[in-house]
Amino acid sequence: MRIPVMWRTGAVATTVAALVAVSGCTVQTVGAPTEETSGGQTPAGKPSAGTSSAPGGAPDDASPDDAKPSKPKPAAPPTPAPRTLWSKGDRGRDVRELQARLRQVAWLFEGPTGTYDGSTVTAVKGFQGKRGLPRTGKTDTVTWQRLLNMTREPGKWELYASGGQPAATPDPRCLTGRVLCISKTSRTLRWMIDGRTVSTMDVRFGSQYTPTREGVFNVYFKSRHHVSTIYDSPMPYAMFFSGGQAVHYSSDFAATGYSGASHGCVNVRDEGKIAALFSQVRNGDKVVVYW
Repeated sequence: MRIPVMWRTGAVATTVAALVAVSGCTVQTVGAPTEETSGGQTPAGKPSAGTSSAPGGAPDDASPDDAKPSKPKPAAPPTPAPRTLWSKGDRGRDVRELQARLRQVAWLFEGPTGTYDGSTVTAVKGFQGKRGLPRTGKTDTVTWQRLLNMTREPGKWELYASGGQPAATPDPRCLTGRVLCISKTSRTLRWMIDGRTVSTMDVRFGSQYTPTREGVFNVYFKSRHHVSTIYDSPMPYAMFFSGGQAVHYSSDFAATGYSGASHGCVNVRDEGKIAALFSQVRNGDKVVVYW
């Protein structure tokens, strides 16, 4: 017997519905695209859930900055030019320290004067050229730092190797009368009259083997062109105050500074000053040598 087509179609539909109910699967329309076959696109061409895109093709969770061109980094600021600290004609304690440090590295042989003179310019040029720095002769920040790295802090008598140090406070015994007031602490001589300082000069003393005596004395003999009978050395403008010890000019002190010593006398390095002193001092004037 032949079964009508309509019944058969209905039977198929009823059977499919029954299977769906049992398996729990979703019915897909025949020919409709799925996520596996459409690459995550819905039939309408929209992105499926979880794969939506922002305008221009960028993902929704992309940072706004990602879409902007990166800005160029600013260039590093130029290195500032070295600053000049001291140059020819400058004076002061800092210049004295510069000269003492240049002596430590054998670029300056004269004792520090505290004045930036021609010898200092020449020494700085030599130091700069040896280290590949511009040979300006001026001490700039770069030159000074290089010199600091190569030297140590100079001591007091390195700074005043050729004199120029401040005079010490006068001993109380120097405050009356006419006095050669001589301080071993500051290595200075004050010529004083009734407590007033007339002149001041640098002096040096004997070594530990021939020390200059300390105490209160008087000038007992003056000799303008004296020559030592013991050492056969000149002692111009000699003013004797204790045995063979005298205040006098020393060309060696003028040349080498405190690197040397006397045989017990009080050496003066400034010939002009001691010449003036010699003309003023009288026999009998007091001499005070103290620490």
